[in-house]
Amino acid sequence: MGRAVGVIGLGAWQLGADWGDVSEADAHATLQAAGDAGVTFIDTADVYGDGRSEQIIGSFIKDKPQLTVATKIGRREPQTVENYTLDNFRRWTDRSRANLGVETLDLVQLHCPPTPVFSSGEVYDALDTLVQEKRIRAYGVSVEKADEALAAIARPGTASVQIILNAFRLKPLERVLPAAAAAGVGIIARVPLASGLLSGRYDEHTTFPADDHRNYNRHGDAFDVGETFAGVDYETGLEAVRRLRPLVPTGASMAQFALRWIVDQPGVTVVIPGARNAEQARANAAAAGLAPLPAETQAAVRAVYDELIRPAVHDKW
Repeated sequence: MGRAVGVIGLGAWQLGADWGDVSEADAHATLQAAGDAGVTFIDTADVYGDGRSEQIIGSFIKDKPQLTVATKIGRREPQTVENYTLDNFRRWTDRSRANLGVETLDLVQLHCPPTPVFSSGEVYDALDTLVQEKRIRAYGVSVEKADEALAAIARPGTASVQIILNAFRLKPLERVLPAAAAAGVGIIARVPLASGLLSGRYDEHTTFPADDHRNYNRHGDAFDVGETFAGVDYETGLEAVRRLRPLVPTGASMAQFALRWIVDQPGVTVVIPGARNAEQARANAAAAGLAPLPAETQAAVRAVYDELIRPAVHDKW
């Protein structure tokens, strides 16, 4: 991506919408705590709160050149291949530039567009033009499927691939991470806590607000079901967490363990857990300081995945 960033970043979807109410004061406190804890990479999108997340981040990053902000474009309009044009890219990125209060966006990612977009030469030519025009410094993609990631990695201008990677989503380890490493493409690991399941804080009695995607998107009614609990059936996820819990190192939380597992995977550039408050942001950042997990722990995570998770999710994405 052209700039060094800390291995634990901050995902800012929840500062915009879809995770219940997060006040502007809490959003600013979260950003400040993350920055104070050493976080240097923030990921957002133009569609999060229809610009609210970008605007809040924009008000925070003034006079903070050490921070890298990645945003995403394309999900505010109908998901047709025809919409992925240079004129629309200019319009979309101009809006994000205004929201964030910057002349040049650090990193712009196509936000899980239709699969054919990843193989379109015209799309990458248009993105190259945005770089030449200094609207953006670099571009990448956010994907649902491993094959989409591989198509983007094959393009020489792609700086990064954002993909779901966590203890419930091991498929990217097979081909995507090795291909990205060979091509010098950064890997941004999103949904690292499986929408909070891997935090270990939920059980069969947990309820989520009506405006939280963990309530309304459990079956993919609003967007790809893989974005909610990493596509894992809720009860199955709870059982997997129960089996993983004994692996958590002394003094660490379940969430920190889950983040450390991702950090340990070769080829990962940055992990972007979300946080709704300052305490969560600080705790997430502290996962970078944990010792690497031993080989037997890595094997135990894979065993739980193979037994409980793989049959339902591995071939979907």
